[in-house]
Amino acid sequence: MRAQFVLSEIWIGLRRNLTMTVAVIITVAISLALFGGGLLIMQQVSQMRGYWDSRVSLTVFMCTKNAPSTACEESGEATKEQRADVESTLKSLPEVADVTYVTQAEAFKDFQERFSNNEAMSDAVREGDIPDNFRVQLENPDQYDKVAEQVKGAPGVESVSDDQQVLEKFFGLLDGLKWGALTVSFIQLGAAALLIGNTIRLSAYSRRRETGIMRLVGASNFYIQLPFLLEGAIAGLIGGVIASGFIVSARFFLLDKVEDWFAFPVALSTGSLLYVIGVSLILGVLLCTVASFLTLRRYLRV
Repeated sequence: MRAQFVLSEIWIGLRRNLTMTVAVIITVAISLALFGGGLLIMQQVSQMRGYWDSRVSLTVFMCTKNAPSTACEESGEATKEQRADVESTLKSLPEVADVTYVTQAEAFKDFQERFSNNEAMSDAVREGDIPDNFRVQLENPDQYDKVAEQVKGAPGVESVSDDQQVLEKFFGLLDGLKWGALTVSFIQLGAAALLIGNTIRLSAYSRRRETGIMRLVGASNFYIQLPFLLEGAIAGLIGGVIASGFIVSARFFLLDKVEDWFAFPVALSTGSLLYVIGVSLILGVLLCTVASFLTLRRYLRV
């Protein structure tokens, strides 16, 4: 009987405040969709950082006949002795994990494979345009400056490039999008909490006669509040489910494109997606339940 009474009270509350309930669900759904989007971007950035941190390298480009730098114009093409000296210097540094020498032919082949989907870029570069180089894997990507100083300006060296400098700009953009989405989502969640409290307040006021009778017959404070708390939880759960649909769509139709753009296995894992959905659903239910409870403490005191 008690369960039936609670369910009937929930149905009455939802039906009497249908418009406000729908508004709560939509607001919660939008808020959680933004929050989940921010978490998705956060997960994507973390996964990409983990992938690239283990692959970020320092590249030492050697002088060629057609190198445009002033140093190469003065010294000419790098000799075997100069290449050997640079390689020896790099391998002697404790910050260096591995050194690989890449010939001009190998560098050109690698370039063609990386940009096979970009015909304009592939056609514009000829073999010999990309200099031979040393690819240096660091023990810690942050040690770039210390290693670069040891080979910059050395005979036969045209330039030193760090992959991380390019990636940091991209990650900075993603971090900005992430924090922007999370900031907007928290503002929306605050608005949703206020709307939930107002809806529960109206529901409690419209049923003040029923709650008054329940007080007279000795119903406990929790038993009186339970229907209102469940109303909020149900609204939060429905909003979370709707938001989950947007989150899944964002993952498959937006973030999965990242792997196509970069041609590297950096797509967000299913486990990360389920984590974001789970957090969003739990947050939606807790937000509505807590907002309902705080409102009821004032309007349904026993």
